[in-house]
Amino acid sequence: MNFADLLEQQQFSNGYQLVNGVAMHEENPENFLIPHAVLKKHVGVGHFVELRIDSPRFSVHEEDAQQCSCPSCNGQMTKPILSHEHPNSLVPIPPQDVPSRGWGEDFWVQVTAREEGYFQAKIDNRLVEARLHEANLGDTILFHEDHILAVHGSHRQEIVLCMSPGELKQLAQWLGSKRQSGN
Repeated sequence: MNFADLLEQQQFSNGYQLVNGVAMHEENPENFLIPHAVLKKHVGVGHFVELRIDSPRFSVHEEDAQQCSCPSCNGQMTKPILSHEHPNSLVPIPPQDVPSRGWGEDFWVQVTAREEGYFQAKIDNRLVEARLHEANLGDTILFHEDHILAVHGSHRQEIVLCMSPGELKQLAQWLGSKRQSGN
């Protein structure tokens, strides 16, 4: 079975699912930035990428603010998103006992295989909401390149060195447009 079919079968508990970063960017292009397609094209085995898992089943709890600020874009959202700045294997963080609240969570995975735009990876963070979605450090996960929110900075030079002159030009134009718009 190929990765696309396996991704269709992948399920998380309590209605959690991977968030489509491309769709989030289209909804809020000024504030929610994702890597350009030319960067995603060169993501390969061993690279760390950031994903988000969330569930529409949970909403803001009464004791929480009615509107929260997204850590990725500082835009408004209806509930908090937990975030991990780095993969656990690069910056180990001791286990933390935090109560599950049904929030979304940004986390890092390390790619173990790729089939065109589909990936297999190992989760590389201790997820706070694991009791609810049952995705844990070391678990294998499948995702599409549209789910990628970020490529870890430790791989940027390696990825850029693999690009063709045309791809470098695309990337430079995209970066220039981001600089001009202030993003």
